[in-house]
Amino acid sequence: MSIKTMTKTLVKIILCPILLVILVVGYWVTPALALTNDQTLIIEAWRIVNRSYVDASFNHQNWWAVRQRFLEKNVPDRPSAYRVIQQMLASLDDPFTRFLPPDQYHSLQVNTSGGLSGVGLQIAIDKESGDLIVIAPIEGSPAAKAGIQPQDHILKINDLSTANLTLDDAADRMRGPVGTPITLTLSREGQVSVEVSLVRDHIALNPVVAQIHKELTESGSQTVPIGYIRLSQFNANATHEMNNAIHRLIEEGAMAFVLDLRGNPGGLLQAGIEIARLWIDQGPIVFTVNRQGIIDSLDATGTALTHAPLAVLVNQGTASASEILAGALQDRGRAQLIGEQTFGKGLIQSLFELSDGSGLAVTVAKYETPNHRDINRLGISPNQRVSLSPIQFNQLASKADTQYQSAVTWLTHQISSTPTVSPPMP
Repeated sequence: MSIKTMTKTLVKIILCPILLVILVVGYWVTPALALTNDQTLIIEAWRIVNRSYVDASFNHQNWWAVRQRFLEKNVPDRPSAYRVIQQMLASLDDPFTRFLPPDQYHSLQVNTSGGLSGVGLQIAIDKESGDLIVIAPIEGSPAAKAGIQPQDHILKINDLSTANLTLDDAADRMRGPVGTPITLTLSREGQVSVEVSLVRDHIALNPVVAQIHKELTESGSQTVPIGYIRLSQFNANATHEMNNAIHRLIEEGAMAFVLDLRGNPGGLLQAGIEIARLWIDQGPIVFTVNRQGIIDSLDATGTALTHAPLAVLVNQGTASASEILAGALQDRGRAQLIGEQTFGKGLIQSLFELSDGSGLAVTVAKYETPNHRDINRLGISPNQRVSLSPIQFNQLASKADTQYQSAVTWLTHQISSTPTVSPPMP
């Protein structure tokens, strides 16, 4: 081979790999299509769900493919982006994982930490029927005063059918300035639909009502002081107010307690844990299970304020954080649960704020009671099943309240049958 031929061959050997490198690098550095701000918001929401959602199968679908499918939709403006995010989340088939426009996101934050105005209803979407239903009215609210009950179906808000409304749309329509009117069309089991006219009002968020009741013993020969505590929701004030209530009732001589969780739709998980620690001295309060199946426990910390007998009142409106508290007290043998089957919400949501002030509520875990009961969609069965005919809020803890009277009977029996009842702790 001549020197000239060898040179040409060497040049080919050297140049071909260089050309290959240029082609490969060129493939990877092809500029990506620029994303609009609205598309970026969709990706932001997708990423939050991708890293946080409790179900690693994302309702048995390829979550990356979902991302691509929704990014290909026409998104000319911010409202369109919001609709796309809502559609994307709807594919999870989880009514508790939802998109919150800026005003609704702010309202939800206020609902757990400040004041608001509206009719005072906690609502949900019935999984089987898809109807908008009442979990519970907030005590003292216009809805409570009008006699609206847990499990009532809300058919219309003013003249608008609720059939296609999301939870947040419905809540937003029921909120409004103090003094403004609103009409709800309701149906109740065994009854035809009725219209209820309400006037929106400021909704008080002090969640604790506490009183000493002098109740007769089994023999009827004497009275004993029983501390009655009604907890209406788990907001940012709940633990502090509960702590104060227990201390005050102990000072007033309470020998036993009734904790009323009827119609309590839940709220902040941490508040539920902290309040459980005021009643339980040791052991697990709740187990949380994340998407990897990793179980974590939140335990008592030796900070119980009293060991006195405790009865807890529950019903169909007892949900979420209320069920965590009730389940812990029942499983730890700390309390007798009296009333009706609870709502059955065993999922935990976290709030995430998006870059434009909107937000997501995302189911991040499920919880189990200390005995590892999964209560989602099942609820908690009380130790004593006692039904209750509809009564007004001002009749709670009265002679007309059969569930409360059953609690008093059980507590007075505990007091009279136990020679040395553990006294309240200072």
